[in-house]
Amino acid sequence: MAIRVLLVDDQILTRMGLRAVLKDAAGLEIAGEAENGREAVARAIELTPDVVLMDLKMPGGDGIEATRAIKQRCPGTQVLILSVYADQDLFRQAAAAGAAGYVLKDISPANLISAIRAVHQGKAIINPGLARQLLEDLAGSDRAEEAARRRPYGLTEREIEVLVEVARGFSDKEIASKLYLSESTVKSHLRAIYRRLRLRNRAQAAAFVMQKNLLPVPSNGGVFGANGAPPSELAPPTAVARPVTARSRRA
Repeated sequence: MAIRVLLVDDQILTRMGLRAVLKDAAGLEIAGEAENGREAVARAIELTPDVVLMDLKMPGGDGIEATRAIKQRCPGTQVLILSVYADQDLFRQAAAAGAAGYVLKDISPANLISAIRAVHQGKAIINPGLARQLLEDLAGSDRAEEAARRRPYGLTEREIEVLVEVARGFSDKEIASKLYLSESTVKSHLRAIYRRLRLRNRAQAAAFVMQKNLLPVPSNGGVFGANGAPPSELAPPTAVARPVTARSRRA
């Protein structure tokens, strides 16, 4: 059965060109035409086409609102946006409205036919240049997020946790158990920490933590002992020896 296509564009020459491209394509059939968004919705309800080839910017109702209305009234109809705008915001709006694809008007006839067939099969289609822009923006966003996560001192939150446990005197195995990591993961974090902070060993790592005040303050306001516990938890308190003076020696 042929794929029935509704052509929607406010330019009659554009619709004529599309008709010329599609009329001889195997397995495609022109179901009708519309010159604006409102007419597109009415024609879609009337004709129930398989695919609507939709322009975006049209007087008398734009393509995004028309797409949303068509998907609400004719959920089985797929909408393929055909636009001159390589605009990420327009793409996102169209996708949110229910469009299955977004291609530009500089697309070749063969690729347009392939795109129509693809969206009819339930596939998502996007112009390669626009897809590249989206990926680059996503990568840039991820890099910015990663940079934010690596503060302070260029470390991730997990790396700071490992570094603090090193300063508390825990071994790699103990850190792994405490932070629910594998021992090899802890070692990997430490290598990254040493490289990023230009440290050579655990002693320098502990000194860095102390210098930068990265150790959490315990609830009693004291300092942590070598194994991470406050001194009061390490051993019973002992008397503090008084300084030896000449008088005490004579006594």
